[in-house]
Amino acid sequence: MSDPRADRPPIGALAVIVPAHDEALLLPRALDALHTAAGHPALHGVALSLVVAADLCRDDTAAIARTAGADVVEVSARNAGIARHAAIRHALRRLGTPESATWIATTDADSRVPPDWLAHQLAQAAHGWDAVVGTVDVTVWPASYPAGAQTRYTADYRRAASRSPHAHPHVHGANLGLSARAYRAVGGFPPLASGEDVALVARLDRARFRVLRTTACPVDTSARFAGRAPGGFSAHLRRLAGTHPPVLEPDPSLTSRRVT
Repeated sequence: MSDPRADRPPIGALAVIVPAHDEALLLPRALDALHTAAGHPALHGVALSLVVAADLCRDDTAAIARTAGADVVEVSARNAGIARHAAIRHALRRLGTPESATWIATTDADSRVPPDWLAHQLAQAAHGWDAVVGTVDVTVWPASYPAGAQTRYTADYRRAASRSPHAHPHVHGANLGLSARAYRAVGGFPPLASGEDVALVARLDRARFRVLRTTACPVDTSARFAGRAPGGFSAHLRRLAGTHPPVLEPDPSLTSRRVT
């Protein structure tokens, strides 16, 4: 069997992508976590472009991102797929590196990556993987979230992932990475308001790229009911809780219970 690492140059550039719609409250924490991850020793000598796609924002999201040192692409699509794709195009142009030596890592503005998140993705790229599909953890829950539904979600999610930790069924834009070469080959994120991450991974699978689904290095994400993508993660949580209207709520870290 041929070595998938053969003839592949090492990753020399990283495009780190964060779509955001009115995320002034949670974005600073997300960017702080990304800056910590970017400082990992494994990234020494790797060029990095951090881009926030401020999508139809009515708050200070764009200003906060710029103050934190991120590039900002402003779009008016209210569409996660379009926002991610616009940010990726900007980052790849800015980096100007060969696609074969460039890696794209995406997360969300309401999520916090672990300190070794980018190092973990580059390590998988070095082992010949074209994409890394990770999992998420929820450690802070809204106080209004029913305890039974919380327990059911946690048990179901972990059970599905544990059946086969290297082939888990979950796909999250909050914890996703792939080579620029693979991204370009499948046409990138489709212009979907939600489910763009699932559609992209399906494209990679159909094109027979090497996709690693791993439970290692999960990303901490928000359990808010009022999400930014219709039909996304927050909608799933509302269904479990029996709460259907997308009622706005305060920052979950201010009124919450923590679980481990």
